[in-house]
Amino acid sequence: MAEIGFYHLTRTPVEQALPALLGRTLDAGRRAVLRCGDAARVKAMDEALWQSADPVWLPHGSAAMGHGALQPIWLTDGPDVPNGATYLFAIDGVDCPDAGTFERVFDLFDGSDADAVAAARRRWVTCREAGHTLVYWQQQAKGWARKA
Repeated sequence: MAEIGFYHLTRTPVEQALPALLGRTLDAGRRAVLRCGDAARVKAMDEALWQSADPVWLPHGSAAMGHGALQPIWLTDGPDVPNGATYLFAIDGVDCPDAGTFERVFDLFDGSDADAVAAARRRWVTCREAGHTLVYWQQQAKGWARKA
């Protein structure tokens, strides 16, 4: 079973919050896959990661670039994990039926979108019923706070 963290974005959009989390992932020596809602979102996240100021360098790729096995961070709108990632980042409310194959899952959702919050609550219940370890994180003025 995976540890699944639900990351409630309250101050910034995912494009601004995600780079720091991915940077920590790379610092920990892990590989990541970022699952997006569709191909257009993969392209937008690719651009956002290249423009990240902190961390300055987030090496990543997608099917458009190829060489999946070499990419520390893989961006996709499907279930592919060519880089052997142990961390899964899910945005846009994507379901991850294979969550148990990862060490950690990061489910990021927009706290200002009532539909996104309701969908995250449904995913929480599904993940709890599947036996995963769940953690709820809320974005703060600086960083994240673990909530009970």
